Amino acid sequence: MRLAVLKETKAGESRVAATPETAKKLIALGLTVAVEAGAGLASGFPDAEYAAAGAEVAPDAAAALAGAKIVFCVRAPDAPLPSGTLLIGTLAADADAVAGYAQGGIEACSMELAPRITRAQSMDVLSSQANLAGYRAVIEAAGVFDRGFPMLMTAAGTIPAANAFIMGAGVAGLQAIATARRLGGRVSATDVRPAAKEEIKSLGASFVGYEDEESKSAQTAGGYAKQLSADFYARQAEVVAAHIAKQDVVVCTALVQGRRAPILVTEAMVASMKPGSVIVDIASDAGGNCAATVPGQMITTPNGVKVLGFTNWPGRIPAAASALYARNLLTFLTTFWDKEAKAPKLPPEDDIVVGVTLTRGGAVVHKNFLPATAA
Repeated sequence: MRLAVLKETKAGESRVAATPETAKKLIALGLTVAVEAGAGLASGFPDAEYAAAGAEVAPDAAAALAGAKIVFCVRAPDAPLPSGTLLIGTLAADADAVAGYAQGGIEACSMELAPRITRAQSMDVLSSQANLAGYRAVIEAAGVFDRGFPMLMTAAGTIPAANAFIMGAGVAGLQAIATARRLGGRVSATDVRPAAKEEIKSLGASFVGYEDEESKSAQTAGGYAKQLSADFYARQAEVVAAHIAKQDVVVCTALVQGRRAPILVTEAMVASMKPGSVIVDIASDAGGNCAATVPGQMITTPNGVKVLGFTNWPGRIPAAASALYARNLLTFLTTFWDKEAKAPKLPPEDDIVVGVTLTRGGAVVHKNFLPATAA
């Protein structure tokens, strides 16, 4: 069976869905692996390394796809796929795209929809990529902050440590806390989920936030933040506003699954910050947590605050992001690999398969995309 790895075509996407390491392991399963020429270059993996791992380096997407039954991708590919293809990636699909997969006979698996269960942890692309995004966010902040993170004691005087505030203590936020602490910053953090307070403190940061009865149920069974009432957000905003005015660096990481990212840093909060302060918005792909964020850009506000609204944060550390993402996809495929048939076998009743499968047998099967009458 042939597996194709295509060069990503979406603007700004520097990751690749298989590395030479995972290509070698895929070949060990009995697969023929075809990698489109140049697919790994932006991640630091030249064609020669894929060839050395035993993969075929195809001159273009059409050649890589010729005869392929499985396709690995980071983003949904533009190239037409033959009917019967098993497509595995982070497809970020909408209803039209899912209907298109069904009509084309594509069995599409969107890995960002994997359930948050123990068995799926090693396939969790959201966590692997968010971890790196949190790290990179702090590094980017340090790169543009005009003073430095640690306290610097010199004969000429002392430079105080930077005050860093992390908004959201999920995977990205916790890594941001840890990274800011390693750099020597004075770190505080906030999150509406009740379990987050202890996680924040366990990393040596101080907790900032408003707590009431509503906040005790602010987490879904899958570990995501719930949408709370306007009154709660207003009270939380009062606490945060007073704190943000004293911060040098703010890192925004808050996402609500399936919704636009909530605005946590208002224009007034940005205006209260000191010139030279930095806001990093990891949530920019979902619209951003900061009212001043311009997705895809770094701007400087009239009062001198730098707002980093870059998109695709994992793609800003592509070698590591690709390595982890490729292992996520490898683990998914090997978990459902039939060794005797040397082919994938995706049991339709399996929790992980149910969670990620959008289409099968020419039909839409994922509950999020079924017509309302059939949901």
